[in-house]
Amino acid sequence: MKGVILAGGLGTRLYPLTKITNKHLLPVYNKPMIYYPLQTLINAGIKDILIVTGGNNAGDFLRLLGNGNEFGLKHINYTYQEGEGGIAAALSLAEFFADKDKICVILGDNIIEKNIRRAVEAFEEQREGAKIMIKEVPDPQRFGVPILDGDKIVKIEEKPKVPKSRYAVTGIYMYDNTVFEIIKTLKPSDRGELEITDVNNAYIERGQLTWEVLDGWWTDAGTFDSLLRASQLVAETGANKLD
Repeated sequence: MKGVILAGGLGTRLYPLTKITNKHLLPVYNKPMIYYPLQTLINAGIKDILIVTGGNNAGDFLRLLGNGNEFGLKHINYTYQEGEGGIAAALSLAEFFADKDKICVILGDNIIEKNIRRAVEAFEEQREGAKIMIKEVPDPQRFGVPILDGDKIVKIEEKPKVPKSRYAVTGIYMYDNTVFEIIKTLKPSDRGELEITDVNNAYIERGQLTWEVLDGWWTDAGTFDSLLRASQLVAETGANKLD
């Protein structure tokens, strides 16, 4: 399985911090933010990795990470996203890299306490479709929210005002190679973006989406509050544990 880190976008919610740098290069406690999703993939046994970035500071990723020697990698792939178009639009840039393999996608501002190795191994055994990781959170209205019926997710609602569950879809997704065909059928949402929730709902309609509850804590770091919380969690308990 190959790994894709989505680290583009303009990071407008963190302005003026992002006026002179990419959001994913900001510090989370004692490391640049991008280190955490990269380590998450490596801990899951994924070594063939693409970073999708953009903006005026894309070259800084190459200066920071190089070919990934610091992480035990022989090579890191990079591609450039012009402007913003949503998570699914950024993911579409990974089609050539994926080359019909399954992929594990993680948003560049997602930080987890433990690891996803078991979920990745389970998805490698899954014949087709997709797998998502969900987590109970105090503010599900900020995220895609799964509607559960027993052990099945019947739909995911994007940032609902009245969430139908306490769970959020984390920014960790696993897809088979049909994901790129699904993306090509999407239409922009009211926000003018191609939504990853629409991709996941397409797999639900096919009856091909599985899910697991993420072990340990999880947070994004895309707002001032969540960036602070991420630093506090890492300082107190650490992140990307191998257990």
